[in-house]
Amino acid sequence: MVLNSKVERLVSLLEKLPGAMVAYSGGADSAYLSEMSYRVLGDRSTAVTADSPSLPRRELKQAIELATQRGWTHQVVATLEITDENYTSNPHDRCYFCKSALFDQLAPKAEAIGVPILLGTNLDDLGDWRPGQVAASERGALSPLVDAGFTKEDVRRASASVGLVTADKPASACLASRFAYGVAITEEGLARVEGAEDAILARGFTVVRVRDLGQDRARVEVGAHEVSRLDEMGPDLISALMGLGFRKVSLDEQGYRQGSLNDGIEVELIQVGKRR
Repeated sequence: MVLNSKVERLVSLLEKLPGAMVAYSGGADSAYLSEMSYRVLGDRSTAVTADSPSLPRRELKQAIELATQRGWTHQVVATLEITDENYTSNPHDRCYFCKSALFDQLAPKAEAIGVPILLGTNLDDLGDWRPGQVAASERGALSPLVDAGFTKEDVRRASASVGLVTADKPASACLASRFAYGVAITEEGLARVEGAEDAILARGFTVVRVRDLGQDRARVEVGAHEVSRLDEMGPDLISALMGLGFRKVSLDEQGYRQGSLNDGIEVELIQVGKRR
């Protein structure tokens, strides 16, 4: 299916809705879905950004700015996953509880105005370890980009065609995704990782992940095209991170890989969210 046909399919799906509440993180997928929902549904569409200690302040700022520039109806709501031990203990299905906390906030609002919750999931997302999708499915959220056949590349091309600055935005994820499974997630830990990534971004890198491996150990990943610069600036970056409390810092020569902390996970999706 060519991109134009997918866009037409998406518009058709949105036209059938009474309205929509789009879970808008500020990334390319949710931004494109928010834009299309606004174009089709107008003021019956609301983009909602979940705010918690796991959302970098830079990402929140950018999300608010984009929504304002595009004229979307936009809300920021606080989510409380940091108070849930199922989440803070950081099991393999942590994202299930994070998404559950999001729906705890969005569902009553959506139900009150009689609209569904929309997620910016695309077809490429379906092959990764994403227990949050289970929480979404359990609560009846819709994924119109999947239903319309969009891949990540489709989203980027379609975003560029409507003038969204997120068309080329590097993939992002919440700060909790930086923690190796089993390493407890705390507000202080999230702030430390955010500070470390901000320090590296300030040095001109564009794709950055600081992985908290526990016991004050960190691994730095940057985009594959930036690894050579990482080698050159290694001592400076290590010093900066040690100044934030990390005692051992390693530089990943392979560069950033999406979901690198998921390597080796072999858990049936049907088990996600089940507490033993």
